Amino acid sequence: MNRRVAIWAVVLLLGGAGTVGAQRGADASPKPESYAGTWTGTWDGAGSSGGFDLTLEQPKEGPMVGKVSVTGEPTYKATLKSLAFDGKKMTGKYDFPADESAEVTLVATFEGSKATGTWSLAPKGGAEVAGGTWTVSRK
Repeated sequence: MNRRVAIWAVVLLLGGAGTVGAQRGADASPKPESYAGTWTGTWDGAGSSGGFDLTLEQPKEGPMVGKVSVTGEPTYKATLKSLAFDGKKMTGKYDFPADESAEVTLVATFEGSKATGTWSLAPKGGAEVAGGTWTVSRK
């Protein structure tokens, strides 16, 4: 009788461990390369608004890279000089084309086929002078 109880206890423990492992796998954060592609949407803030495209690419070697295309006032294209992911959260920076002594910082959270975030413009090493929000969907 005690042996049967011990066997069932082991079976239940192993079955529970498998369930916990499966739950952890489902909760695992997506890999950054899963965000590769073109994301399109809008931005607003600092008294203006416009279109916003974010393109993320995963080269065969090296870290993920990206670029933006902004329309409205101002209109420009820029390459991200830094890009990092922490689970679903992305942080990127690029030199502001209208004044390369300033940089734009993008922060966003990805949820499925959408991402929402904020942007801020600041002199390099200085405090924010303008900011706003942006929203994109996978194209």
